[in-house]
Amino acid sequence: MDKLGPICRTVEDAVIVFDTLRGTDGIDLTVMDAPFNYSPQINIQALRIGYVESLFEKEEKTTQTDLATLDALKKMGINLLPITLPEGPIEALSFILSAEAAAAFDDLTRTNRDDHLVRQVKNAWPNVFRAARFIPAVEYIQANRLRYLLIQDMQRLMNEIDVYIVPSFGGDNLLLTNLTGHPCVTLPNGFDETGHPLSISFIGRLFDEATLLAVAHQYQMATSFHQQHPARYRK
Repeated sequence: MDKLGPICRTVEDAVIVFDTLRGTDGIDLTVMDAPFNYSPQINIQALRIGYVESLFEKEEKTTQTDLATLDALKKMGINLLPITLPEGPIEALSFILSAEAAAAFDDLTRTNRDDHLVRQVKNAWPNVFRAARFIPAVEYIQANRLRYLLIQDMQRLMNEIDVYIVPSFGGDNLLLTNLTGHPCVTLPNGFDETGHPLSISFIGRLFDEATLLAVAHQYQMATSFHQQHPARYRK
């Protein structure tokens, strides 16, 4: 229900760390070994690369920067394909995260050690853990049934494309791909008017991080955002 991964200066730094972290450890039986055949020289023009058209058309603070990213990709010879993400009650399924997080920290809640956590406001994690004990089991199972349907819908979409581009916080994409498990790499693509860095996200197919990272690497090499710094940090 989240995207855990390294924060690196470049995509290829992330490739090195990912290659070290991936695979089974002999303890967690839910993890599987899958091939990771990364090649930075991939023929990007031969790939099917999509973009979530509706999210680039919305007028947001990041719209101009995000559209500039699409222009940069087109200049790289990529024929971008407009796509639509699966629809469903995605926001309503977010309580799955609350239930799973509460289960992970159950001992903390049962022993009252959650009282020692600093943030205790309404939506802070200690109260999320406590409240999650009141989620009905029937609703949790029904939500996960819908989650499985979303995974199938995403699989049908990803059968038609190799990678897609999306504004990092656009629409329900972040929660949707948290629910479906699709890998993501997020890259800097500019700065806002106050000098804070902005980003763009690339989403790949399940167990195909190699292609995803290769596409992101080529975009990064065609731009210079990873070499720039906010004004207060420049030397």
